[in-house]
Amino acid sequence: MMKKLTLFALTALLSLPLSALADTLDGVEGRHGIAMHGDLKYPADFKHFDYANPNAPKGGKVRMHSIGTFDSFNAFIVKGNAAAGIGSIYNTLMSGSADEAFSQYGELAQEVYMPDDRSWVAFKLRKEARWHDGKPVTVDDVIWTFNTLVKHGQPFYRFYYGSVADVVKIGADIVRFNFKAGENRELPLIIGQLAILPKHYWATRDFTKTTLEPPLGSGAYKVKDFEAGRAITVERVMDYWGRDLPINKGFSNFDEIRYDYYRDNTIAIEAFKAGEYDYRSENSSKSWATAYDIPAVKSGQMKKEGINHNRSTGMQGFVFNTRREMFTDARLRAALAYAFDFEWSNKNLFYGQYARSRSYFDNSELAAEGLPSADELKLLEPLRGKIPDEVFTKTYVPPKGGGPRQLRKNLRAAGKLLDAAGWKIKGRERVHEKTGTPLTFEVMLVSPLFERIVLPFAKNLEKLGVKITVRTVDSSQYRRRLDTYDFDMIVGSYGQSLSPGNEQRSYWGSKAATLEGGRNYMGISDPAIDELVEKVIAASDRKTLVTATRALDRVLQWGHWIIPHWHIKYDRIAYWNKFGRPKVTPTQGSQFTAWWVDAAKANDLAGRLASEKD
Repeated sequence: MMKKLTLFALTALLSLPLSALADTLDGVEGRHGIAMHGDLKYPADFKHFDYANPNAPKGGKVRMHSIGTFDSFNAFIVKGNAAAGIGSIYNTLMSGSADEAFSQYGELAQEVYMPDDRSWVAFKLRKEARWHDGKPVTVDDVIWTFNTLVKHGQPFYRFYYGSVADVVKIGADIVRFNFKAGENRELPLIIGQLAILPKHYWATRDFTKTTLEPPLGSGAYKVKDFEAGRAITVERVMDYWGRDLPINKGFSNFDEIRYDYYRDNTIAIEAFKAGEYDYRSENSSKSWATAYDIPAVKSGQMKKEGINHNRSTGMQGFVFNTRREMFTDARLRAALAYAFDFEWSNKNLFYGQYARSRSYFDNSELAAEGLPSADELKLLEPLRGKIPDEVFTKTYVPPKGGGPRQLRKNLRAAGKLLDAAGWKIKGRERVHEKTGTPLTFEVMLVSPLFERIVLPFAKNLEKLGVKITVRTVDSSQYRRRLDTYDFDMIVGSYGQSLSPGNEQRSYWGSKAATLEGGRNYMGISDPAIDELVEKVIAASDRKTLVTATRALDRVLQWGHWIIPHWHIKYDRIAYWNKFGRPKVTPTQGSQFTAWWVDAAKANDLAGRLASEKD
């Protein structure tokens, strides 16, 4: 039972202006971390994460790769192509663990304060936190960063932090974020993900412009040197203020990390096999099956491994831009999905490595299966008539292929749907019965690797009288056209965590559909989906979150916004045998930032490679 206020205390409280009530900690005690649902795994006195080696040696140089080019070190704005690795120069207020669904522990923040109703969150900054120029990280830096990112940063920030009412300073070292009315239990944690920027550095610079001036940070690394568009090297900060924090023990072990840029993946993999860089996460099934049959792998100089993980695989597929008139009809979108034969592609192109995706949250308990549960129906019934009827009566399963006979059956089903949508065959061409407009569109790609996947899809569509063109563009043009939604169809992906929340607004929210640089590539603008997204965000416990996410998943599945591709339940990595790594692999999969250069292995590898050249 709440204790009664004394008359003096009540009078004093009522005499405070409303703004002052939001400028205190309201008696809330500080803690070392917060969990989205349930309890934290790691106690206040924990020494390091279980999947890190606190005794990992520091040192060595590592070479990585990236595709395309870069023209900016400002990764926070829409303009430009940000350099790889630039995020390592910054700190966030809190840091997540890779072996929990969603928990955060103090990084720049020594303590976090949060009431039971999660209507606000506050952070007490560490006194030892320093920028690389020696100046302290301050509350003013936090407030300036937040306001600047929301006003001038990528649209993502406006959606991610859209429920923040204001940010206020409490004394010298505590900052409080006050939230707008409504349930948003994830918000305290995602505020903790905020990368903090130095206000004094940006005071004399234009934050809205691209820059190739190495920026000031506070993190474990800083920019050492670079070649514009071609390479960037970051070096470990030897006197890094946060090196002994429990969250950092066993991480950031390399003295230098160099990122070299390559035009495309074909060139990049040949460079890797030639020893031009050290570590590669492989995303091509063909390369995984064929490109590593080389002497270096057989001799053990190069390692090729599949490392299992238990994270959500999200969704990848052919994304319809429903801002295009032809794609506004869900029947047409459903019809075109029949022309993609995953089973044939998996056998003939992917070496049988993949599983078909059907959920936006595959490989997790969040994926909707079967028919809606009673709890899901409580969310879905009020939306009946506003969402596809199939949500209530059918389990979504993408069309199944497997060869010519099944494909003919699928194309017949597609033809019926196209006819019903008003797209009729005239001659050998599919045209709209009212306008006579032919059904033709472009698939825009950023990598030629996908051409071998799109071309069979295009050939199948031709049998329906649908003509598509495939265009691969450079990364800069691709980024610009993506930001302005200047495309018909792309190969897009939507990564998902085990604790979805505010990012769903930027993926599917109506407000994100019209904002340049947003992530709602499909152009979804649907009040029913908006409502379900808010249910996900407001979930008060794990059970409620799972229920709301499954309900959202069902509606997205039956919206036919995407032609689902495939997923894989392990990480495919290859690396030259110069590394050590922790014995434990967490839920989220392999964590390369916890690896280190093993001096003995590195020396042995160098010696063997040198002897081969002699």
